This record gives sequence, C-alpha cells and structure tokens, in this order.
Amino acid sequence: MSTIDAQAVAQRIDTVLDILVAGDYHSAIRNLEILKSELLAQNGADNTPENGQPKAPWEV
Repeated sequence: MSTIDAQAVAQRIDTVLDILVAGDYHSAIRNLEILKSELLAQNGADNTPENGQPKAPWEV
C-alpha cells in the first residue's frame, strides 16, 4: 500500500480551482480525471465504475 502525499494532492486541487476560476472547464475536468487516475493507480485500484460506488443522480 502506497502513501499519498496530501500536500501534493492539495496543490493539484488548487491548480484545478484556478483553472475553473479562469473559466476553462474542459481543462479543469481533464486535470481532475488525470488526478483521479493517478490516485487510483497509486492505490492499486482499477478505474472501472462497476467496482466503485454507484454515481449520484447529479453526476454524469
């Protein structure tokens, strides 16, 4: 099991927030997808939705 660097994750989230404030929603979403896949890879989990929790009705 790997440890996740909370400071690095917080910095990446802060960058995504800056991108959102700038109005570039496509880039912000893409950055979140990349961050998610990296975190799942560090955790050793695969990226299939069937293995995770069902999405809430407001999630696309």
